[in-house]
Amino acid sequence: MQTVNIHEAKTQFSRFVDQAEAGEEIVIARAGKPVARLVALASVVSKPRKLGLGKKSFTFPEQFDRLNAGDIVEMFASGK
Repeated sequence: MQTVNIHEAKTQFSRFVDQAEAGEEIVIARAGKPVARLVALASVVSKPRKLGLGKKSFTFPEQFDRLNAGDIVEMFASGK
């Protein structure tokens, strides 16, 4: 565990963040008294999402892929 004063922490912030990310704990002190601790965040490992959870919760209209097709073509043609 490394202890640094606030001024040094401000001027060397990127270096201390890199050290914390690597697993080191940095204690920041004001006038020699510890006031804060800089540590890496715990890595978040996301679980794969299960497919099909929303099955039968909603339905698509029968012609979903052709809804408002004329309006869409007209917007592209007019440039709006």
